[in-house]
Amino acid sequence: MLCLIVHRSNLGGMDILAQVLDRVRLGGTLLWHFEFGHPWNLELPARPYALFHYLSRGSATLALEQGEEIQMTEGDFVVITRGEPHVFYSDRRAEPLRIIDIDRASSRFGVIRHGSRAKPLSTMICGNFTVSRPMFGSVLELLPPVLLLKPTADGGWLEAILRRMVSESALERPGQRVALSRLTEVLFVEALRSWIASLSPGQGGWLGAISDPHIGPALKLIHENPEQPWTLSDLGRRVGLGRSAFAARFTKLVGQSMQRYVIERRMAEAAFLLETSDESIARIANRVGYETAAAFSKLFHRYNEQSPGRYRAARRADGGRAQSDGSEVQVSD
Repeated sequence: MLCLIVHRSNLGGMDILAQVLDRVRLGGTLLWHFEFGHPWNLELPARPYALFHYLSRGSATLALEQGEEIQMTEGDFVVITRGEPHVFYSDRRAEPLRIIDIDRASSRFGVIRHGSRAKPLSTMICGNFTVSRPMFGSVLELLPPVLLLKPTADGGWLEAILRRMVSESALERPGQRVALSRLTEVLFVEALRSWIASLSPGQGGWLGAISDPHIGPALKLIHENPEQPWTLSDLGRRVGLGRSAFAARFTKLVGQSMQRYVIERRMAEAAFLLETSDESIARIANRVGYETAAAFSKLFHRYNEQSPGRYRAARRADGGRAQSDGSEVQVSD
């Protein structure tokens, strides 16, 4: 399988990841099951969510809008995290199969065949990841635009999850949409874990920083106690670094200063509490480190372009709307 290596020093970081994932709404489903015969060419438009593709057999070239090309082989799993336009092909000169409408509910998950009947055949399973309640930044925005995971000799979990999703999609059954959404959540978390485990020190921005032996524990302290008046000296001392070394390392790995990170963490916690609790704004302000509701409200408005009260009302109204988990594909030859 795509291996996950978590050393003892990483455990705190994974706790942070669990907290962040627990506080967003992850969803998604399978969209297509393709069978391609060479020569073939598949075009996918820009979408407002992440798309994932699992090449279960054969090979393909992935071409992105800005010109980058990635050679994919059997077992590769790729996530287009920003939903940008992209193309898969065995021969770019082949007449393209264009996806023109993929946003209406479907009742069955069938196989779409494209290209010739000649071998070698390639098969690919595709779906989407959606993230709502994207406070503390969208988890998808923390990832690179294209996330490619290669299989390892252990093999297993990715194919097992996708095979279960395919069988779940084949027939309409009670609870189908919920089951597919949960399976997609597991798929996303496992892919995220595997990508984090593959990072070299200093790579991956915030997601990589949570595994750093110094910055990871500091992030854990900030997440557990955002209301504390954290200083560079205090956090640096707690994780075994001097003030200047800690400040430089934090900014380099996380991509922003510790002070700004603390404020954003407080605003994210406040937004979560506004949406999920009935606590007063004054109480929430105190819980995230502000003595007065006025000071908190001013800063919250700066970050969210809404007052805390308006934010709470708007988010709760949005939460009452059902989110579609199914999609249908229409294709154009």
